[in-house]
Amino acid sequence: MVTSYHSTRNKGIQAGAREAVLTGIASDGGLFVRPDLGTEKADLDRILNQSYQENAAYILGLLLPDYTEEELKQAVAAAYTGTFADEAITPLKPVGDLHVLELFHGPTSAFKDVALTMLPQLMSIALQDTEDSAMILTATSGDTGKAALSGFRDVNRTGIAVFYPEGKVSQIQYRQMATQQGSNVKVFAVRGNFDDAQSAVKQLFLDEDLGQWAAGQNIRLSSANSINVGRLVPQVVYYFEAWKQLVNQGVIGRDDKVSFSVPTGNFGDVLAGYYAYRLGLPVKKFVVASNANNVLTEFITTGVYDRNRPFVKTISPSMDILISSNLERLLYYMTDGNTEQVAAWMQELAETGRYEVTPEVLERIRSLFE
Repeated sequence: MVTSYHSTRNKGIQAGAREAVLTGIASDGGLFVRPDLGTEKADLDRILNQSYQENAAYILGLLLPDYTEEELKQAVAAAYTGTFADEAITPLKPVGDLHVLELFHGPTSAFKDVALTMLPQLMSIALQDTEDSAMILTATSGDTGKAALSGFRDVNRTGIAVFYPEGKVSQIQYRQMATQQGSNVKVFAVRGNFDDAQSAVKQLFLDEDLGQWAAGQNIRLSSANSINVGRLVPQVVYYFEAWKQLVNQGVIGRDDKVSFSVPTGNFGDVLAGYYAYRLGLPVKKFVVASNANNVLTEFITTGVYDRNRPFVKTISPSMDILISSNLERLLYYMTDGNTEQVAAWMQELAETGRYEVTPEVLERIRSLFE
């Protein structure tokens, strides 16, 4: 096993890519990260001349080094053949002076389909090395639930339970989840908001009694949220695809930098863009777009992350989040891998609901994010 990943909170908690995909979250509650992310850059000329599927296999190979090239090609073929309404998977369309990357052509019309058609393939491959089955425990603010249920429906040796905040997803999202077919799927309503559901699911992963019972049954507990690196890295691909289409359509030159505006709640989608940047994508800025639950706007403006505020129910429930889990991964990279500092901030967040980064870290974040 190539131990290419470790926890954001403790470098001693290590895993290979397969293990990180199967485990979902580190045993200390941290998220798995690659300390050498970006050491090997993507070949941009190669990306310009390849299809989406070819680029997906190539980029995933850079991020998941203990999957073989053949395994990734098979996973990509299973995920993206006949499952998306547009052959381009994520076509880019001009809207005035801007360009919009269309991420709604998947089987459930959610942008998360791009990753959640791939994650079951990555997990199934990783399970081949074991005698285990996988139980997916996932909280959803709306879109993830249906996309995950659809992606894992009747997948061999895998079950999935989705937890959503009762009354705080759209009627379409609720009906998509409640009517999901499959012999291995369950959906549960949680009293509270998404943060309550997400925090409770994270606690399940850290529950020693549950973990011991599951191990005794040869069951691996894992997640389909973007805390799972296998859910995060397939999203890196469409940032390269957006740039590729801009270049190939003659909108920009090969070396021109692109700015991306990304609506986000859990910070997973925009973090995937940051991973692409680390791999060599020419990026000028990431604009982090919030709704009324603007905890990320305040953080990037002031350096203070404070979830102690009213939770606002909006028409964009997937952004109705006050605890942005993937921000922890960005903090890891912006502190040059200082796991002790990240762990301290996350402990402070758990105990007080807030933390404040140093001026130096804030300056580094604001040099790329606004």
